[in-house]
Amino acid sequence: MMIYSFIPRSVLERLSKDNRFSRSAREGLTRSIPLDDAIRKLRKQASAVTVVERSLAFNGGPGAVQTTPQDLVYDCHHGKTLPGSPVANPANAADPVAKAAFTQSADLIRFYSTVFHRNSIDGAGMSLISSIHYGTDYNNAFWNGSQMTYGDGDGHIFTNFTGSDDVIGHELTHGVTQHTLQLGYENQAGGLNEGLSDIFGSMFRQWRADQTVTQADWLIGSGILGADAKAKGYTCLRNMKNPADKTALSPQPIDMSGYQNGMDPHDSSGIPNRAFALAAIAIGGKSWEKCGQIWYQAMAGGKPSPNMKMKSFANRTRKSAASLYPGDAATAQAVDTAWKTVGL
Repeated sequence: MMIYSFIPRSVLERLSKDNRFSRSAREGLTRSIPLDDAIRKLRKQASAVTVVERSLAFNGGPGAVQTTPQDLVYDCHHGKTLPGSPVANPANAADPVAKAAFTQSADLIRFYSTVFHRNSIDGAGMSLISSIHYGTDYNNAFWNGSQMTYGDGDGHIFTNFTGSDDVIGHELTHGVTQHTLQLGYENQAGGLNEGLSDIFGSMFRQWRADQTVTQADWLIGSGILGADAKAKGYTCLRNMKNPADKTALSPQPIDMSGYQNGMDPHDSSGIPNRAFALAAIAIGGKSWEKCGQIWYQAMAGGKPSPNMKMKSFANRTRKSAASLYPGDAATAQAVDTAWKTVGL
């Protein structure tokens, strides 16, 4: 089963050894690392199942049936058994974490439906399951191929992971990629996989705030930083507009000159992240209105390509820009220039 965690292991490891943070904060980070190792062992199973389901859908089998997605929330009560116990009426739950998980999942369904005419994650009305209060002080959130899981954070470096809507936008977009391009998680395909999640996660955050591309800060994970992280000058996990930002917990290469095969997809994603931000800002307006449509068609409008290279995806967006907006030379130029700026 493919497991996608929001906070890279390298960040957890680095911070757990940073003596500028308290001992209790570092211990919380250390406890989160083996949990990530355990859930990553389930990766390939869900991907294989998705391939079969997608084949059935294309051939008119059971996977082609369209349904109305449900929005379900479960409480792990700090245990590690998923999904946990069901939360009754989460829309009006007394627990603000349950309410946030429900509200943001509902908005994510609405975002993909109204903006991209997609019926939930799989395009066929897949219900969204959210499990909250996973583990003790668990410093992460993840999509495991079938549901979302949120940790509460340690309260020092990270706060509750439902506290930033780009977290759910990022993680659930892994589900969209799982049902479209089916990108792998190594080398350039892995960087594209993480990049698409940041891109659509950022779009989701901007959409909820009704922000233009100039109003948006293009930061990923700014809403889950705890007081200790902020006190050390950190502002976010990643910065799409400036991937090399030293105030980000996870600085990234800004173009292909900094890319190497085998690097963590959370690092190489800075390259497609920056390309999208540059293109969207050059086009102007709101990111989901034109630029987002181009990227969505490139992601969902063709056949699966598990080992896709970044240049191939860049060329898909160039073709999408031409097909969606024929005669719009400025938009085509913005997309082409953005990719060339990052070496593609």
